[in-house]
Amino acid sequence: EHQALVRARAVAGDPAIRARFAAIRHQVLCLPRDPQKLLDDVRSMRAKMRASLDRSDAANFHVKQGSGGLVDIEFIVQYAVLRWAHIHPDLTEWSDNARLLQRLAAHNLLPGKAADQLWNAYQVYRGIVHRRALQEAGSVVAADTLAEERAMVQDIWQAVIGDEAGSASDGGVGGAA
Repeated sequence: EHQALVRARAVAGDPAIRARFAAIRHQVLCLPRDPQKLLDDVRSMRAKMRASLDRSDAANFHVKQGSGGLVDIEFIVQYAVLRWAHIHPDLTEWSDNARLLQRLAAHNLLPGKAADQLWNAYQVYRGIVHRRALQEAGSVVAADTLAEERAMVQDIWQAVIGDEAGSASDGGVGGAA
């Protein structure tokens, strides 16, 4: 699964093996992909994850798995890397969301200030998830707790990935096909 490869990195081991892994990762991530198939695959994977893991309801928001949550941000980043790394190979240099969002912004591959907005929401979400984990409280909060961040992430999701009906403007935003 190439989405997971976006986040993959070698952290230990023989330097030659780590270098070979990095080269293979770069090569695979830089393959051109059919934009519509990529959108369909990302939407399908996200829908499956949400169906099995999301514990949101009318009164509660699952910070990690809910619509507009942490995993949606990660999927937007992964989609963008897979979509445009063949044009912007430097997108494969990093595997963390912070630097990937910086690169996506530098190449104008996300709409407007989306990269900054996603990074800010990501930090808020991660902080909540970490604090709640320390309290053994889980990742579900009152639905209105993060309403602004959630709505913003949902709006960016629609602009970049859209829904199953294909409502994303052009299979994403900036960049060439």
